[in-house]
Amino acid sequence: MVIGLTGAILAFREQILDALNPGVRNVAVQSAPVLTPQQFMLAAQQVKPHERVTSIILYDTPGSSARIGLAPAPGERKGETIYLNPYTGALLPELAYEGFFEWTEQLHRFLLLPRDPGKMVAGVLAFCLMGLALTGIYLRWPRRVWDWRTWLTFDVRMKGRSFLWGLHSVVGTWVMVVFMVFTLSGVYWAFDPIRDMADGWMGTLRPPRDAGATKPKGAKPPKAEPADLTQSWATFQQTAPNWQMAFLRLPERASAPLQILWVAKDAPHVRARSSMSINLQSGALLKNELYADKPLGARFQSTIYPLHLGTYFGVVGQLIVFIAALALPGFGITGWMLYLNRRKQKRIARAERAQFAASVPAGAAHDDPVLMAYASQTGQAERLALQSAAALQKAGVAVHVQSLEKLTPPQLGQYRRALFVASSFGEGEPPDSARRFSRLLHAAKAELQHMQYAVLALGDRNYVQFCGFGRTLDQRLAFMGAQPLHPIIEVDNGDAGALTRWGHALRGLMEGETADITLSAAADDSDYASWRLDGRTLLNPGSVGFPLYEVTLGGEIGAGWRPGALVDIWPGHYGPDVAPRRYSLASVPADGSLQLIVRQVRNEEGLGLASGWLTDQAALGDEVRVRLIANPSFDACAAEAPALYIGNGSGIAGLRSHLRARVLDGARRNWLVFGERQREHDAICAQEIEGWRAQGFLPELDLVYSRDVTGGGYVQDCLRDRADTVRAWVNDGAIIYVCGSLQGMAGGVDDALADILGRAQLEQLAEEGRYRRDVY
Repeated sequence: MVIGLTGAILAFREQILDALNPGVRNVAVQSAPVLTPQQFMLAAQQVKPHERVTSIILYDTPGSSARIGLAPAPGERKGETIYLNPYTGALLPELAYEGFFEWTEQLHRFLLLPRDPGKMVAGVLAFCLMGLALTGIYLRWPRRVWDWRTWLTFDVRMKGRSFLWGLHSVVGTWVMVVFMVFTLSGVYWAFDPIRDMADGWMGTLRPPRDAGATKPKGAKPPKAEPADLTQSWATFQQTAPNWQMAFLRLPERASAPLQILWVAKDAPHVRARSSMSINLQSGALLKNELYADKPLGARFQSTIYPLHLGTYFGVVGQLIVFIAALALPGFGITGWMLYLNRRKQKRIARAERAQFAASVPAGAAHDDPVLMAYASQTGQAERLALQSAAALQKAGVAVHVQSLEKLTPPQLGQYRRALFVASSFGEGEPPDSARRFSRLLHAAKAELQHMQYAVLALGDRNYVQFCGFGRTLDQRLAFMGAQPLHPIIEVDNGDAGALTRWGHALRGLMEGETADITLSAAADDSDYASWRLDGRTLLNPGSVGFPLYEVTLGGEIGAGWRPGALVDIWPGHYGPDVAPRRYSLASVPADGSLQLIVRQVRNEEGLGLASGWLTDQAALGDEVRVRLIANPSFDACAAEAPALYIGNGSGIAGLRSHLRARVLDGARRNWLVFGERQREHDAICAQEIEGWRAQGFLPELDLVYSRDVTGGGYVQDCLRDRADTVRAWVNDGAIIYVCGSLQGMAGGVDDALADILGRAQLEQLAEEGRYRRDVY
């Protein structure tokens, strides 16, 4: 940040100094002729009689003062510079504020440390900036690499963390090239071995700094007799009539030649210097090396400093360098704010959990707690269980809340009263987190005659086995002798009437008069955020199946989401009779947007309510009400673990979010088995998948097309064909993810894996969280 700020100050150093010192380096233009170098040298000797003139810098620009360099005092590296009127030779005022800029330059180049250690520190920081810039580009690498808008624009209407990330990443991309120039040139100047190596490549290797030094340190060289520059200057003007700047280096001995470095008016940059050697006594030209005739390496070396300052491209280049340097402190600020935002989000506890953790009212009984157990796939059952527990606890009833994932039949037998909120998964199966408990309960021989229970079963009547797991649980508990407190209550898609009946059942456990209990499976309206429809792309043109679209939503990313997460979306003009629809997320927070892969559904009544609105009826820019939903049963595994991803159709959405996260984490042990209809029309996300393959992130890849003339088959068939590899990956600790249609694919994959691994091992993998499914 310090180097960036000082670099911005130094970007327009010359222009600022001229503005602060009118009449010093530039004077009013006169009709009189400009003095010659010989006249300037004599004028300097008059005003500084005890000093030796070492250099004269002249500009062909009218009104430009002559800059006279004097020999340094003993022990000093740099001598004084004085300015003379170009028409009279009069001494001009000392350049004010130059000391401030010299101090700023020392801070910029050496951080005010001694020269050699300061150079090394600055060089290390240049390497660090290079690492930050390159890793920043890697972290924001977009899926659409050739879309310039993805790289160089972001929605300024975003707020909070999304705005900060957009500003941080997009501005960083804008200044990336300039930062590379900063870092490479900084490293070049900071480390002598690197500079010598680079100079060797360019053919400009110079002798060591102290080579040929014979003068005692700190000794002032003997003063030479004044040389006559008249003939030498005439030779120069004849040889270089188009000169713009001339830098005359006066020799210490009159017998030595005069060295002149000069820049032509048509030079490509200010450091494009030609050189000339002239005999001081005769004015004869000894050497004339034009810039255009220099080797390519030497010409390239001369551009390093102008590129670093931006002067290579004139005032526009200086302005770009100024903005880029000033952005460095900005990146430090936005980066720190993003870090603080991440810390803040980690401290936010779930609202229901915080509510339930509130203090228990005085006088509550603790010797006979009620067990509130839940089996949840996407969090709805957990939400209702926590609401129910909070209502009981508020009435003075002690409650223990526990997921069936960790409950065992012996632990269940310790309670006298147990309430179950149970979701079903797929065609009436238990959620993955409850499979172990279901298996243990069916194998248990314990008697539960002492226990009373009630079951709230959650389901969807669109599935054949409506509330299948809840019904199975109710039947098993009754078979083991438990007494129902209330007949099983079945809830279809959050039906409010069924939840009211559950509230009445809860009131039966409370003593005395109690208020009505209000439960809701739906999220509060405050849980929904307003996003907008930013993009819609058809992924399978010409397919025999329903159209499949990638839908992009823009909005505030906030705390982000985990791979495998879900979203609830209200379709268009939502009302009390319209329920939100749930989709798997196909993107990760680093993409900067919510991306869905939506199959357009058609039936006798026309387009599907939500899919039709998202893929056809909504206009770009329309508001979309969105709620992010954690999906812990389909969450990402550790980066070091291998991962096998299996799916079909729109199930690529949930798999793609996982694979994108794995690529960002550098996890390479990934295997994708994906099925669709025809390769010609249904090669969904093919370019991205092939890119992962080429980069080494998909060492195993099987794409199966069921209706191709050559080949065909389904993903479950592919798994059976590669059974040995499946076993090897599982034995190596692989996590299996399945995402896609319940009918056909998910059941077929489950049967295939059971045949390959054995049903017992597959059940064990599910209980260990190594067999994770998101099917619909």
